[in-house]
Amino acid sequence: MAHRYQTILLFGAPGAGKGTQGKILGQVPGFYHLSCGEVFRTLDMSSDLGRTFMQYSSKGLLVPDDVTIKMWHQNMHARTVLSDYKPNADVLVLDGIPRNVNQARLLEKHIHVLQIIHLVCPDKEEMIGRLRRRALKENRIDDAKEEVIRKRWSVYEMETFPVLAHYPKARVREVDATGSPARVLQHILECVVPVQESHFTNPITGEKVEPEQPASDNGMAAPRKAPKRKGAKR
Repeated sequence: MAHRYQTILLFGAPGAGKGTQGKILGQVPGFYHLSCGEVFRTLDMSSDLGRTFMQYSSKGLLVPDDVTIKMWHQNMHARTVLSDYKPNADVLVLDGIPRNVNQARLLEKHIHVLQIIHLVCPDKEEMIGRLRRRALKENRIDDAKEEVIRKRWSVYEMETFPVLAHYPKARVREVDATGSPARVLQHILECVVPVQESHFTNPITGEKVEPEQPASDNGMAAPRKAPKRKGAKR
């Protein structure tokens, strides 16, 4: 199989904070964030794929899965050619894709999913309230309508949530999405940093990252032993 991008998926219901957390994580060396929305926004409308996209979106129709994946892959290829994204150095962090099980299957030849961060919303009504407040704050009146928000949740529950079952349970890590952005980020980092370190070198120095040592009695990580010099007495 051709080279696949080493990937972490940000997954969760509408309003869970996938985009917010993805943008923050993408600023950390060693991680590269891309949202599905960004793919659509940067699409060249004069290209064949752009014209195909307009044929559907102008009628309010969903873009077919195979076209969506082609657009995404074309976008990723361009970012790689421009060295904006470096597959040998960065973990790819995706949010908003795959949106359904068929997209997950189509993506398999392009990405190797190392881990899925499932941003969990224990209280659905609280999250719906959060979405309404956010839409009003950003002056998106139509998005603040409760029937619109509940429709988005319904689509998520029917089409997107089943994607989780497509991947091995061992790769899925749950993070409570209802805390402050900083607290949610803290828990996400606890999950993804070991994954990044186990697959890539230190993005600053280029050195292989050594696993953390067990904590000592004072709660601090035990210092690593200095390597022996040649000729040194034992």
